[in-house]
Amino acid sequence: MNRLYLRALMFAVAATLLVALVAIVGAGYVTGAKAQDLSALTGDTAEETPAPEPDLYDRDTPRGLVTGFVAALGAKDYERAAVYLEGVTLEETGEAAGNEARRLQIALDQGGTLIPFAGLSNDPAGDPVDSLPLDREKIGDLKIGGDTVPLLAQRVETEDGNIWQISAETLAALPALPKEEAESIDEPDEGWMFAGAPLRDWLVLIFFALAAYGVIQLVFAAFLFVLRWVIAAHEESRTYKFLDAALAPLALYLAVIVFFTFAGQLETGIVARQTLTRYAGIVGWVAFVWFAWRIINAVSDLFVRRMQRTGRARARSAIVFARRSAKILLGVVVVIAILDTVGVDVTTGIAALGIGGLALALGAQKTIENLVGSLTVIIDQPIRVGDFCEIGGTKGVVIDIGMRSTRIRTNERTMVTIPNGQFADEKIENYALRDRFLFHQTIGVSYDTNAETMERVLQALREILRVSETVIDEDARVRFHGFGASSLDIEIFTYFRTNDYPESLAMQEELLFAIMRKLAEMDVDIAFPTQTVHVRGLKKTG
Repeated sequence: MNRLYLRALMFAVAATLLVALVAIVGAGYVTGAKAQDLSALTGDTAEETPAPEPDLYDRDTPRGLVTGFVAALGAKDYERAAVYLEGVTLEETGEAAGNEARRLQIALDQGGTLIPFAGLSNDPAGDPVDSLPLDREKIGDLKIGGDTVPLLAQRVETEDGNIWQISAETLAALPALPKEEAESIDEPDEGWMFAGAPLRDWLVLIFFALAAYGVIQLVFAAFLFVLRWVIAAHEESRTYKFLDAALAPLALYLAVIVFFTFAGQLETGIVARQTLTRYAGIVGWVAFVWFAWRIINAVSDLFVRRMQRTGRARARSAIVFARRSAKILLGVVVVIAILDTVGVDVTTGIAALGIGGLALALGAQKTIENLVGSLTVIIDQPIRVGDFCEIGGTKGVVIDIGMRSTRIRTNERTMVTIPNGQFADEKIENYALRDRFLFHQTIGVSYDTNAETMERVLQALREILRVSETVIDEDARVRFHGFGASSLDIEIFTYFRTNDYPESLAMQEELLFAIMRKLAEMDVDIAFPTQTVHVRGLKKTG
């Protein structure tokens, strides 16, 4: 077994293990996150504390706190925004509560930052591994008097359960709201507005993102130009092809990182900044998948070209399977990430899959069987793409080995699809793996040939096989086989030194011509079916 095959096999097994790992982690996540639902299904009647009702303002998690607060600021609903602040009592005075929310917005607009959506904890208990107490969570930073002050969220216990609010300690550190700001809190802002923020903010942020992407693209394009000049045969260079495939998505990914890093330093409001950084995460995921997709194609193409160049094609099916598995895994990851970013509760969907897992498993029994069959075909390698084989009475060339089925092109040019689950129950005969071709003929000479001539014929035929360069001499034999119905039968058994079918036909033709010429030279006739009829004389009566 060569090293290339081992690498391809390891690549296929690694991709399969990744898929299995995602499934196991997902199952564990569902089990931990939805224990109450699963216990209800199993009929567990033990007493449990009833789950609290979801908070009306989505303050159950730090992520919900920040998202709801920014949405209220975008709607200019400062009294609603105040419900996200600790220690603010709306019942006493709505205007005072709104002033507190406005005061925090001004601080955020003037250089403050909030952690992007994807970086905020979506766990009601917060992030347990940070250095803060369990009831506190950092959700951003504020610039106050030239100093950077952490913006903290506080978990508060209420009658309806625990909620997260912006810490009163943070609010106490904010500067007082100017009189003109307090008086104009309910007045509309001047200028064009879009989605709760000035149009200018959106344009500045979008221009910055496009400029960052353009600059990075120009740098990478210049780098590739220099590389083409340095590498003479760049079209054949693996390094150049790898970089050419990777740099375009990498430029987009780096632009997203630059935007996340420096957007907070632009003179724009927090509403536009937080909204765009949230959805910039989707662009980052797309760039990551684009990058990984291209790398997967580049690596798999490299393996395929190497196999074609060296004539070793045993690992090709493993590469195809691994490439498809990796791409499916990428697709699942990016869909989950995008749904989570736009606010779809992915946990609920996964839990629904867990609840219906038994029905899904029963319905997908054949699919799982075919997937296991695919792994068997990939690892055991009874056939590979391009092989001529016979599977369950079907003969043809293997066109594709997929995750569910294998396609075979028959000699009649039809396409036969065989589910991979059937491979374990079918006899597989792979003609492409034979190392030599059999020549087994029985030649009949006429009964006019006497024993001495027959011995000379056998010696002559043995000499033909011995001097032939196409025959494997150690396995060759020529024997007087027996007395046939109309001939003296000579058996010739040998192998041709080739594994190519058309070439074996040419060798067979050459050997048959040599045998015919030798028999004609020795004046020995090849027999053909004859019958001798003996008629007894009839007795005349009369």
